[in-house]
Amino acid sequence: MRDILLDALRKHAEGHVAKHKANVEVYLHSTTGIGEHPDIVEAMEAELMEIAKYDDVLEMIDKYFGSAG
Repeated sequence: MRDILLDALRKHAEGHVAKHKANVEVYLHSTTGIGEHPDIVEAMEAELMEIAKYDDVLEMIDKYFGSAG
């Protein structure tokens, strides 16, 4: 059960990292189609902060609970 739960936490965090990385790539490659974000740098910073948050979760899983899966 322990491994299943840790694996679920890891996959959840990895999914969020992938999502926010994809958003940054969109900003980097097609900024003309992003009208709702006039400050692209600020929007990218927000995405990077989310990546950092979930990267910290992955680091804490490894540091305090060992790697799962």
